[in-house]
Amino acid sequence: MSDPSILSLPDLARNISQVAALEGEFVLRSGQISQRYFDKYRFEGLPHLLQPLAQAMSDLIPPETQIIAGLELGGIPLATAISLQTGLPAAFIRKEAKSYGTCRAVEGQNVSERKLTFIEDVISTGGAVTHAHQLATQEGADVLAVICAIWRGEGSPAIKGVPELPVYPVFTRADLEPVESS
Repeated sequence: MSDPSILSLPDLARNISQVAALEGEFVLRSGQISQRYFDKYRFEGLPHLLQPLAQAMSDLIPPETQIIAGLELGGIPLATAISLQTGLPAAFIRKEAKSYGTCRAVEGQNVSERKLTFIEDVISTGGAVTHAHQLATQEGADVLAVICAIWRGEGSPAIKGVPELPVYPVFTRADLEPVESS
């Protein structure tokens, strides 16, 4: 069996696009309508794609990062795989604090006064990142950047609600577009 982490980025992009790109009419979290949708669960659940993607995302982590933080739900398997890859502890950011148990929005690690890098799957406008940033900073975290598997937004990667937060995508929408054969 060959080592899946040896996949080149163009090959990984092609493989992700083949399994995860859906055509149709889809409403995105932002409310936008898209004719092409990347179903993250189709690539996050496949070890032969998750492992090299986690490696590519690991390569983008700012060196001063102390904790990686996966955003619910798609960022969770990515953060777990990256944690295994890098040895960095992982935290998990819920969409809202749960109403029982710890009653926290950030689980797994104490993020107070720690340097976090967010891990996200697909970002279009960054609404979920903006919300997670609010939750993490309320708990005293210093959020350094967000690394995403796919930037599907318009223009240069940026989070509207937190414009100063750097966004480091492994792939953009253009990287995953089907190649026209002649």
